[in-house]
Amino acid sequence: MSDNVMFYALSRKFVDEQYDVPEEAKQVMYYSLAIGHHLGVVDCLKTVLQCTKEEYQAWIEKLPADSEAYRKMAGFFTFGEITIYPDHIHMLAGAFSNIPAEEQTPTEQALTDGLIKVLTEIYHEPTMYLMVRSR
Repeated sequence: MSDNVMFYALSRKFVDEQYDVPEEAKQVMYYSLAIGHHLGVVDCLKTVLQCTKEEYQAWIEKLPADSEAYRKMAGFFTFGEITIYPDHIHMLAGAFSNIPAEEQTPTEQALTDGLIKVLTEIYHEPTMYLMVRSR
């Protein structure tokens, strides 16, 4: 497993149409997309932040250990990855915004600023999400 923690943001989606799909099946696929399912959809992710596992651990240790934000971010170490959806943005933005800048290293401050920027983008585009995983 890599020593790097990568933050990937959804950059675009497209329907994988490389196969000859019957018209009836296409209608089911497009209907499923309209109601929120991702049948046949390919998500394209781009790297927006990265750090080492040690930097990530030190950064999230600035959050209160009993907080929902800490549990969410620490899930990376339990599951190997976490996904941040629109319903997480207010909780995480509030928690990281409450860490005084003077208590953060320059790397931690850059991670905080970058995360809040991406969370703001997710707020404005709710179909977007963020995935945190090792590379």
